[in-house]
Amino acid sequence: MPRKVALAGVARQEPKSVSSIACLAFVAALAVAFWAGALWFGNLLIQLFAA
Repeated sequence: MPRKVALAGVARQEPKSVSSIACLAFVAALAVAFWAGALWFGNLLIQLFAA
């Protein structure tokens, strides 16, 4: 008897809108973290060279 082969990610599918919203939220969180770190580092450099 032939079996149905479940490939990676095929057996458990989420609705497309939920996964794309989660992906956009993750990318937005990464962008916020990057710019917060860049601003913190820039502020640190300004304080070091101003003294």
